Amino acid sequence: MFTQNTNNRLSPSILNADQDIYQGLQTITGYTPHRQEASLPQIEQAQAEMLKSQQLEAQLKAQYRAALDAARIAEWAFHNTILEAKTAVIAQFGADSSEAQTVGRKKKSAYKRPVRQKKAA
Repeated sequence: MFTQNTNNRLSPSILNADQDIYQGLQTITGYTPHRQEASLPQIEQAQAEMLKSQQLEAQLKAQYRAALDAARIAEWAFHNTILEAKTAVIAQFGADSSEAQTVGRKKKSAYKRPVRQKKAA
């Protein structure tokens, strides 16, 4: 028998097939396996644990998505307030001030075009 890689999740088709087999086992009268791991109480316990873990996973995924949304909204709110602060600095001190340069803007005088020089004859 090959070694199972338990790091990977089982596909939904395998889990559905396992559920069908479990339902079938419940209908068999006189089912008494030699191995304790294959008994119906053990299977019921394993199924209950699986469903509990899946439910917890779904809840944590929902919380994670909510936290992602909250972080995204907070990031945009912070960014928009920074943009407003930049605009306020330019309104208060002018577009060619050192304060405007401090908040990440170029001075307006830095955008002036150079004066053309005449060609030497």
